[in-house]
Amino acid sequence: MSTKRPSAVASQQIDNERVIVTRWRFAPGAETGWHRHGYDYVVIPGMDGQLLLQSDEGENIAELRAGESYFRKAGVEHNVINANDYEFFFIEVELR
Repeated sequence: MSTKRPSAVASQQIDNERVIVTRWRFAPGAETGWHRHGYDYVVIPGMDGQLLLQSDEGENIAELRAGESYFRKAGVEHNVINANDYEFFFIEVELR
């Protein structure tokens, strides 16, 4: 039997005709749940850490560094899990 993970907490900071800006906070082991991105987006890590990314292609660990942004195209479908033993956060900017 698998145990349910805690949910990551999304706090929307901006939502207008051009962008959606969300802060994602993850307790240790917390996850976003499976989702598909409808827009191109940029992630800006707020701290160093690791996230476990689950997709149709399997699992991999992303090594993130504070302030080192990355870009992904719309259509990405995945589940994101905090692989650290501490709280982790990042800012996500979706480009409409």
